[in-house]
Amino acid sequence: MKEQQYQVLINKGWCKGCGICTGLCPTKNLYLDEKGKVHSQNPPTCIGCQLCSANCPDYAITVTKKGEKPGQSQHLSVQVSGKQELPQEQTQPSFPAKPVPKTRLLQGNEACAEGAIAAGVRFFAGYPITPSTEIAEKLAGLLPKVGGKFIQMEDEIAGIAAVLGASLTGVKAITATSGPGFSLMQENIGFAAMAEVPCVIVNVQRFGPSTGMPTSAGQGDVMQARWGTHGDHPVVVLTPASVEETYHLTVKAVEISEQLRVPVILLMDEVIGHLREKVSLPDLDLAVERNRDTERPRLTLSKELYLPYRPDPNGVPPMASFGQGMRFHVTGLAHDETGFPTNDSQVAGALVTRLNRKIADRCDRLAMAEEYMLDDARLVVVTYGGMARAARKAVKLARAEGLPVGMLRLITLWPFPEKYLHRLNQGVKRVLVPEMNLGQIKLEVERISKGRWQVLGLPKVDGELFTPDELLTRIKEEVAACLGK
Repeated sequence: MKEQQYQVLINKGWCKGCGICTGLCPTKNLYLDEKGKVHSQNPPTCIGCQLCSANCPDYAITVTKKGEKPGQSQHLSVQVSGKQELPQEQTQPSFPAKPVPKTRLLQGNEACAEGAIAAGVRFFAGYPITPSTEIAEKLAGLLPKVGGKFIQMEDEIAGIAAVLGASLTGVKAITATSGPGFSLMQENIGFAAMAEVPCVIVNVQRFGPSTGMPTSAGQGDVMQARWGTHGDHPVVVLTPASVEETYHLTVKAVEISEQLRVPVILLMDEVIGHLREKVSLPDLDLAVERNRDTERPRLTLSKELYLPYRPDPNGVPPMASFGQGMRFHVTGLAHDETGFPTNDSQVAGALVTRLNRKIADRCDRLAMAEEYMLDDARLVVVTYGGMARAARKAVKLARAEGLPVGMLRLITLWPFPEKYLHRLNQGVKRVLVPEMNLGQIKLEVERISKGRWQVLGLPKVDGELFTPDELLTRIKEEVAACLGK
């Protein structure tokens, strides 16, 4: 039996039973009981990925190494990696101070800006472009209040360049754009990948190509987000489906970027960017305190021993900040551990391999998806972003009519979370992929299916979402086909 390495600490008083953690748990260690409480049913399977704790909206979960005590408290009702509660007289693990939630009506773009501040972002450079402009507007007001800097640049090329420069000084930096601006940023996104400069790029997608319809929705940048810049390069792409998730995924994007020294793209769409919802988010001051551990690998070597691109055991080089006194050369050319250019084919090949393995070796930890009513499904709707909202409603309506349909909502788009598709039940016959494009994610689902299911695209490229009723009509047709009716 596998030895337990990590423990999941669940504050039962804070847990509201939303089930987000159970859907994200890659090993299915967490489950929701009939009373709406989360339990850890198989502790040795926990891999310590912290997807549950990072995405818990109630800050009710902490993951530590087995036996590690985050603190002591006599006042918490806690479950420790199993079903048995600690007796009240025993010392119990304590949790960080819970940020006090504030209930507000908030726009998706505004939630992105607040998430950036909470994650410790202190620099923004960019150029206003619909439908992302509110992110810049919000950060223009927030950043000076926390000692940060906001710069409106002359265009998107200058915006991403300034972000990379700020990041090299040790500051967490972000930019935001949409279609045409995202295209202009591609060369410098490649530079960030090659030079290992942490940065977050928010792309609020709109209908395209070219200028398209700036105030209408689209999901046409999915493949561009992965392959937009040239060469074999690492990148992580996350996509939210609600205002509150936008906040949390912005924090997550900053965390991944800083820890792995890679560009991370938060791929929103106009629906989510301009949607206003009632949300409960923590006070910014307390949220910033909670996310202070979202840091890049820092330098521990002396000036004499430091090599800027010598990786640590995790494959990520510790990063000195410009001005710290270290010899530090940065280039988009192939380079050796000193940072200076090289034409040595073996060194160049090892560099590109290592850059991509930073992501490839962590696919399971980076992959996030929500599983909804999949246990007995014969038809599965694979969806993401704004389209997922209509899909969820359609699946719920179908279930009310007794139809065996479920939903897999992708949260990580790249690296593609294929493990969630691999574990679909054996009874699944068809997979339906509604998208606001001509079938970009459908291609990935087909690649993974290898004929196991029939993959059906449902494209829409008119700047509008499918309605739940439109999806329900197609779902009924496909379920009937699955059941041979």
